[in-house]
Amino acid sequence: MAAFDREPLTVPDGAARGRTPAAGPPPAAGSRPDPLVVAIDDFATYLRVERGLSDATIRAYRADLLDFAASRGATEGWRDSVDAAVHYLSVLAAPSRGRHVALRPTTLRRRAASLRGFYHFCYAEGLIETDLATRFDLPRQPRLLPEVLTVAEVDRLLETRGGEPGPSTRDRALLELLYASGLRISEAVGLDLDHVDLDNGLVRVIGKGDRERQVPVGEVAVAWLRRYIAEVRPAWLAMWTGESRHGGPLFLSVRGERLDRRRAWEMLVDSARLAGLKNGISPHTLRHSFATHLLEGGADLRIVQELLGHASISTTQLYTHLTGERIKDVYARAHPRA
Repeated sequence: MAAFDREPLTVPDGAARGRTPAAGPPPAAGSRPDPLVVAIDDFATYLRVERGLSDATIRAYRADLLDFAASRGATEGWRDSVDAAVHYLSVLAAPSRGRHVALRPTTLRRRAASLRGFYHFCYAEGLIETDLATRFDLPRQPRLLPEVLTVAEVDRLLETRGGEPGPSTRDRALLELLYASGLRISEAVGLDLDHVDLDNGLVRVIGKGDRERQVPVGEVAVAWLRRYIAEVRPAWLAMWTGESRHGGPLFLSVRGERLDRRRAWEMLVDSARLAGLKNGISPHTLRHSFATHLLEGGADLRIVQELLGHASISTTQLYTHLTGERIKDVYARAHPRA
C-alpha cells in the first residue's frame, strides 16, 4: 500500500461519466447493491481508465474504501456528511480492544486521502450535493528520516557477495548497481539488457509515472555488470532456453527468468545479516545512502533529484535535512567543546 502515500487525488468536474463499474463481489440474490459500494467501484474504474493507475494501487484504494464502507454508520450517512468518515478515521487513529491497533500516521494519512479523493469524485459525478472532500483535514505528514548506511557499512554489505561465478556474481552486480545509481529495486530488476550502456556507463530507467531518465553508473558497478553478463547470464539462458540471447531481462533467476523483486529483497536482507548490519536494511536503504553520500560529497540538489527520478524537489530536500543531522553528529563527536 505504500504506492499511495501521496497527496490526495483531485478529480476534474464532470470527469469519468458513463463507465462500467469495476468488478466487485456480486450482490446476494434478490438484494439491491449497496450504493456506497457501487460508488466505490465507479471510483476504482475512474482510477483505472482516466487516471491510468496501476492495478495494485487501485486494489489498495478500493480495499481502504471498502473497509470504510463496512464501518459503523457509513452506509446510511456517507452522502450527507463526513461524520461517518471522521469517526472511522478516529477509530483507526487510537488503539482499542479487539482487532484494531493504532495506525501509523503515514497510513492514516493515506486512508484520509483515499476518502477525500473518493468524496471529490462523488461530488464531480453528482452523487452527492456538497463537496464533502473540503471538510477533511489530513493528518500531518511526519518527516521521517530514512535509514542511511555509512560508506564503510556499504562496503561491508557489498563484499558479502561476489565469489564464484553464479548467483553470488549476479547479486554483487545488482547491489553495486543499486548503490552506484540509486535505482529503486523495481527499476533495477525491471531493466532489460538493452537499457544498459556499459561503454558509456549509463542505464536508461523507466521510473514512476513512466518517466524516463538516464543515470550514470560508476566504474566498479560497470565492472561487476560486465562480469555477470559475460560469465553468468549466458550460461543460465543456454541451460533453460538452449540459446544465449542478446536482449531480454538484465537480471535473471537461475531458471533463466527475470529476477523478481521479492528474491532481490531477500538477498539484500541476507547480505545485511552477513555483514553484521542492524535490522531493517532494505533495497531503499541503498537508494537513501546513494543520495546522502552524493550530497555530502558536494553534489547539487537538482542533480540528485534528477538521478533519483523525483518529480518534486521537496522530496529530495529531505536529504539535506538528513545530511545536516549527520554533520551535527560528526561535530558532536569531533569537537572538544561540543
